[in-house]
Amino acid sequence: IALDKTQGVTAVIENTAGQGSNLGFKFEHLAAIIDGVEDKSRVGVCIDTCHAFAAGYDLRTPAECEKTFADFARIVGFKYLRGMHLNDAKSTFGSRVDRHHSLGEGNIGHDAFRWIMQDDRFDGIPLILETINPDIWAEEIAWLKAQQTEKAVA
Repeated sequence: IALDKTQGVTAVIENTAGQGSNLGFKFEHLAAIIDGVEDKSRVGVCIDTCHAFAAGYDLRTPAECEKTFADFARIVGFKYLRGMHLNDAKSTFGSRVDRHHSLGEGNIGHDAFRWIMQDDRFDGIPLILETINPDIWAEEIAWLKAQQTEKAVA
C-alpha cells in the first residue's frame, strides 16, 4: 500500500532473528512478502548476519555459508539483495535472540565475514557494519577491506 502512494522508493525488508512473534526470520517469509508486492522492482531484502544466525541459518564455516546463501538464492533470489548488516552474534545458533557482537568476537566468527567479502555475489551491495563497539569500527572496516584484497590477490 505504501509503495502505491510513493514514487522512486524501494521498500527493503530486513530479516529478523525471530524474537517473539516477529515474522521475517525465515527466507520463506521474505519470499512471501516479496510475492505480495505487485511491482517487484520496488522491493528488496537486507540480510543481517546476526539475525540470520539466530534464526537458524548457520554461518560458522565456509561450507555453511555456501549452504545458507544457496538457500537464500533458491528461496528469495540474489536479485532482491539490496544490502547487508554485518555483525557477529552474542546469542547462540538458532536461539532467535537478537544480540549483536563485534566481528570475530561472537558465535559466528571471522570465517563468515571473510567468505562474504570474497564472494563476487556481494560486490556492489552495501555492507553496513552494525557492531557494538564504536572504538574498533575503523579496525573492523579495515579488516573487512583486507579480506576483499586477499580475494583480488588470490
